[in-house]
Amino acid sequence: MRTSNRHGPVPPAPARPGQPAPADGGGSAPQAHRHAFGSIEILCVLLILVAVLHRQISELVADARLQTWLTVFVSVLVQAVPFLVFGVVLSAVIAVFVPRSFWARALPRRPALAVPVAGVAGVVLPGCECGSVPIAGSLIRRGVTPAAALAFLLAAPAINPIVLTATAVAFPRNPEMVAARAGASLAVALLMGWLWLRLGRVEWIRLPHRAHLDRLPKWEAFWVACRHDVVHAGGFLVLGAMAAATINVAVPQTWLNDLAARPVLSVLALATLAVLLSICSEADAFVAASLSQFSLTARLAFLVVGPMVDLKLISMQTGIFGRDFAARFAPATFGLAVLTAAVVGMVIW
Repeated sequence: MRTSNRHGPVPPAPARPGQPAPADGGGSAPQAHRHAFGSIEILCVLLILVAVLHRQISELVADARLQTWLTVFVSVLVQAVPFLVFGVVLSAVIAVFVPRSFWARALPRRPALAVPVAGVAGVVLPGCECGSVPIAGSLIRRGVTPAAALAFLLAAPAINPIVLTATAVAFPRNPEMVAARAGASLAVALLMGWLWLRLGRVEWIRLPHRAHLDRLPKWEAFWVACRHDVVHAGGFLVLGAMAAATINVAVPQTWLNDLAARPVLSVLALATLAVLLSICSEADAFVAASLSQFSLTARLAFLVVGPMVDLKLISMQTGIFGRDFAARFAPATFGLAVLTAAVVGMVIW
């Protein structure tokens, strides 16, 4: 009894101090709350209203800059929400229905070998970065080594078939851009996974505790996990979309034209722009293709950095993994992505 109390306070153990007796009472509380109009319903209603009434709201706002802000904000949400929902559902499936023993069989036991296997596994999941964040969190929660889960988180949005096909369509005269993007993105994902094995610490990741899911029926636990992730990650997604829309309006276009003439600064400029714009990985290739005043290397940096580090991703990673993780992981990924894209671009072009 005392040993369980020692381990309990680390996650939310005080919520269930007496395990046998309050089990029924604790189980009835979620069912009573289940039918209430809670935060997830409010979030969904607000998102639907903003998307449906987008034109009416724009007509009420006379300022062109505010209309642009609203357009960018809605477009980021419309792009990201379907993939976020897909990621949340898949995350809940992993958390509830997939046994822990599966991952012990599917991945190599040595973490250094599990990293490339998890990174290459991103090819088979056609999702964007918004869905990969909750999936990676669920993989860690189910016993997958964090290095492998993080390699999957970075690789999946950049090397899946949908993204590579969109890149080929956006760059018909430069088919080598597809191979450059896939190779550079996979290299960054694997290097960050191995870097985490070397320097990462478990205490930097603060996943929301979900021990109570094991005591619920499967489908009820699935619904509870979905509700939690949609509210948790969705709220940070909204904040990231607001920040991206604000910076999209605030950055003058003349700055981009001046930076395009400087090779080194142009790479850093487009990498930073990718962070600020927060475009979904399924659509960023068309934006990169439109920036024709920049070199192919600079546009490659835009395509490599965007699916790995942007405002909405940083916000979501903060909400799911914690501030300590995001404060270290995002800057390290940004620096490595810029360096890798520059080296690959110099070799190819």
